[in-house]
Amino acid sequence: MFGPLNPRMAATFPPPVMEARRWLEGIEFPADRPLINVSQAAPMEPPPEPLRQAIAEAALTETAAHLYGPVLGLPELRAELAAQWSAAYGGEIAPAQVAITQGCNQAFCAVMATIAGEGDEVILPTPWYFNHKMWLDMAGIRTVPLATGDNLIPEASRAGQLITDRTRAIVLVSPNNPAGVEYPAEVIADFRTLCRRHGIALILDETYRDFHSGSGAPHDLFADPDWADTLIHLYSFSKAYRLTGHRVGAMVAHRDRLAHVEKFLDTVAICPNQLGQRAALWGMRNLGQWLAGERAEILDRRAAIEAGFPALEGWTLMGAGAYFAYAAHPWPIPSDDLARRLVAEAGVLLLPGTMFLPETDTGARKQVRIAFANIDRQGIGRMFDRLSAFRP
Repeated sequence: MFGPLNPRMAATFPPPVMEARRWLEGIEFPADRPLINVSQAAPMEPPPEPLRQAIAEAALTETAAHLYGPVLGLPELRAELAAQWSAAYGGEIAPAQVAITQGCNQAFCAVMATIAGEGDEVILPTPWYFNHKMWLDMAGIRTVPLATGDNLIPEASRAGQLITDRTRAIVLVSPNNPAGVEYPAEVIADFRTLCRRHGIALILDETYRDFHSGSGAPHDLFADPDWADTLIHLYSFSKAYRLTGHRVGAMVAHRDRLAHVEKFLDTVAICPNQLGQRAALWGMRNLGQWLAGERAEILDRRAAIEAGFPALEGWTLMGAGAYFAYAAHPWPIPSDDLARRLVAEAGVLLLPGTMFLPETDTGARKQVRIAFANIDRQGIGRMFDRLSAFRP
């Protein structure tokens, strides 16, 4: 026995991606049939060389890049994000309404710490992003699942039926993790109206906004001059500029809320990663064309997923977009058992629906997530071949 353990921590499920990696232990994959890993939504390549050079130059020439910095982030990066988001969304965002964090997960944890406490409730559409659920469990906040149906799009009217006097926020992720679907602008606006009417927060996580298939702003929430009374926006630089290891995220919120967010961030990390922030700033200023190419590649892989799925007999593609495809498999075995068997028998590592849904949701047994952004068109084709050949 190692001593006392917080019961809320003990009750929180293990990190799903790390659990899935353990399924690889003891399995050897032949050179002519290597593992196809579609378990994690993260770029597998380093940042483009000019960005790496910028990071190296900052490391060699900027003393401040190695010291503590402002808790809420580099002023230049906060200002750049405020300016670019104001232009992109057709609204007014001030640098003082932006905070930089150690990744988008930390942004979620920090802002949630200012919103809800023990016994409060937060509504998460299902399938949910598992790290959001994990943090709520650790904090003693009750997660209220919002079923989304076959199209995986949440409905504000249904969410309204779940609101109680303990509800503090509704969380939306669009493009969605794990489902890939893009929420229509009118759906997002409906949730803003609902949250405003009930005096609760709308947390909109747009980690994958750079890979949205639509042109123009995906919603008009920032065009509302009073957006900050309800909306809290989250973002990650990791996917856009391949900065996963540098841990740089952001939140946009009311400046008075950020004063409380600052308490959390100062206690947990003191300041965001200094080199990572400089990399994000350089990327925002110099990599627009390169990022457009990255987006085009991801959209092409999405098209390959959509074109290839009909060949999977009995499978149903429920959603696809940004980094993810979410699907229902045809076999009478639970998705977690299937996922383990696919590793050994098909050389494919994906995540089961049991990691994204409540235990009581029957869909958990039938659904899986495929992080297709990690493989190119040829890899997607090989994955389809292996899934087609698999028999339980």
